[in-house]
Amino acid sequence: MDIKQIIAEIVAEKQEVGGIKQVYYVACGGSYGAFYPAKTFLEKEAKDIKVGLYNSNEFVHNTPKAFGENSVLVVASHKGNTPETVKAAEIGKKAGVPVIALTWITDSPITEHADYVVKYTFGEGKDIAGEKTIKALLTAVEALNQTEGYEHYNSFLDGVAKIDHIVKSACKHVAKRALTFAKNHKDDNVIYTMASGAGYGAAYMESICIFMEMQWINSSSIHSGEFFHGPFEITDAEIPFVIQISEGSTRPLDERALKFLNRYAKRVEVLDAKDLGLSTIDAAVVDYFNHSLFNNVYPVYNQALAAERQHPLTTRRYMWKVEY
Repeated sequence: MDIKQIIAEIVAEKQEVGGIKQVYYVACGGSYGAFYPAKTFLEKEAKDIKVGLYNSNEFVHNTPKAFGENSVLVVASHKGNTPETVKAAEIGKKAGVPVIALTWITDSPITEHADYVVKYTFGEGKDIAGEKTIKALLTAVEALNQTEGYEHYNSFLDGVAKIDHIVKSACKHVAKRALTFAKNHKDDNVIYTMASGAGYGAAYMESICIFMEMQWINSSSIHSGEFFHGPFEITDAEIPFVIQISEGSTRPLDERALKFLNRYAKRVEVLDAKDLGLSTIDAAVVDYFNHSLFNNVYPVYNQALAAERQHPLTTRRYMWKVEY
């Protein structure tokens, strides 16, 4: 059953109780970041459906009172065995809330508590249109289109059809830049990421999952709109930044931050969605594809950096090695 059919079944089921009123996205780490575009989509486009994005363990211990008969729960776990996310799915199942589980491994613990299981693409040569972020976005887009209606539905589907080619072309475009970045940053002990809008999740993932988890480099993801409310005070000629310049409605936030960095900083890596080809997607929906672009361009940089630092991306000190 595809996502359109899944949502249609849930919508039909919910008609008896007044329809879908809340969609909760619950996950940890990279999966949490991957849900950011879906969250942003419903926040901006929906009039009646409310959306929540929760870390799995926070959802378990701080379950919203609104979570109930008018809710839908979407969870994600790459291998389907993240304990906190499995527990969140279990809570949803026990509450009688429809649970949609996104996972790469469908024969896994999380599927025991899911009403619907959606497998996504992953790995070298994957179809970007089938990856976790797009699958999550589709749950949001279908939920809106099948309830309130979504005037840009066909434009969104056209964007889905284009994103794989855009991303793979962008990865080739940045290949030489990534090698230079790796040489220039191999000895850094801190790198900040910055972004806004639906693409912010990609900057968050790069900060926590790559720089901190996989490279042991201190980092923080800074929202472009928050940069001038504290974080910009650490800016100087030596501090490195990676800044995403999104296409779409929040681009002015990123451009404002970049203007400041260009004046006071000297070590800034700029990833501009327009330069990387995202503007071929309809302006009405382009916001929601920034994450997929940036999140899939980053690995070109990450592999180069790991090689230059002789610190493989698989290296861990604590994860999966000690009790936590």
